[in-house]
Amino acid sequence: MDLIIDEGGRARPSWAVSSPGYLQYYDTEWGMPVRDERGLFERLSLEAFQCGLSWATILAKRERFREVFAGFDPDEVATFTEADVQRLMADAGIVRNRRKIEATIGNARATIDLRPDGGLVQLIWSHLPQSTPAPQTMDEIRAVCDESVALSKAMKKRGFRFVGPTTVYALMQAIGMVDDHLVGSWRRGSSGVFGSDGRALPQG
Repeated sequence: MDLIIDEGGRARPSWAVSSPGYLQYYDTEWGMPVRDERGLFERLSLEAFQCGLSWATILAKRERFREVFAGFDPDEVATFTEADVQRLMADAGIVRNRRKIEATIGNARATIDLRPDGGLVQLIWSHLPQSTPAPQTMDEIRAVCDESVALSKAMKKRGFRFVGPTTVYALMQAIGMVDDHLVGSWRRGSSGVFGSDGRALPQG
């Protein structure tokens, strides 16, 4: 079954109840709006590190990622040098992938470069879809959308890496830009971004 109902009557997708870490993440974070630069930079970075891996792996290492990447402060990460890359490559507490580490540092610099033109928050949220899907089953959840393709292109143009349409769509799911909670889940509609008709509400 795609939805599992607990003893309290709350329905969640099967993946959300597959581990305590997933359960907490689903119930408190996934699909909730993130509208600050540091928060978006962290989510973007973690989605990049997740490429080719399970999200459970990233959740388990999240606190260590925060420690070694200066709390995902773009200004701090942008100053990282080759010595920092070597330090991170030696840290078993994170995903040791040189390309992803270097991309995170580069993305911090790209984030700073965006500030005169409105910043990372504006760039990402300006691609909010006008409506959200209403998936009944996990099979109905898509991997990309027109807006994630457009946002991916816009971010690459501004120097970001590991921001393909699928990664960007996963980011959009995580930060509430689409509501991919299954219809019937107790979390559907919790973001406040979309109305009951599935249309995006006025932002700001």
